Parts: sequence; C-alpha cells; structure tokens
Amino acid sequence: MQIETIWIVLTAILLLIELWAINKVRKAEGKSSNKLLWIVFIVFVPLFGVLAWALAGPKHTQHNPHSPQARQ
Repeated sequence: MQIETIWIVLTAILLLIELWAINKVRKAEGKSSNKLLWIVFIVFVPLFGVLAWALAGPKHTQHNPHSPQARQ
C-alpha cells in the first residue's frame, strides 16, 4: 500500500468521524449557539475539534426508571 493511499484512507475515516460528530451535535439538547460553536470547531480544526468534542462535548443522560417518560 502506498503512502498516498494510506493518507487518503485516514482522511476518509476522519471525514466520516467528523460527519458523525456533527450529526450528534446537531441532535443534542442545548443552546443553538453552543451547537454552532462546536460544529465550527469540528469543521475548521478537524482532528483536535473531534477530540475536544469527544472529551468535553457529549453529555450522557442517565436512564431514570422512575421518570414519567420511562413509564410510557
């Protein structure tokens, strides 16, 4: 495998991860301005943007079996 091919494959993988992260940001709850800042950061600083979002961005909600939504 040539070096150019490796770079193309790595770039394609990074692009797919970026698109996935942008989609997760878009669907997340929160302020629109915060979402826009994350998306801009992910797009213009691709590798570091995705890493920063993975460490600081996604908020995991805990499943509460006693919540009104869980009873439906």
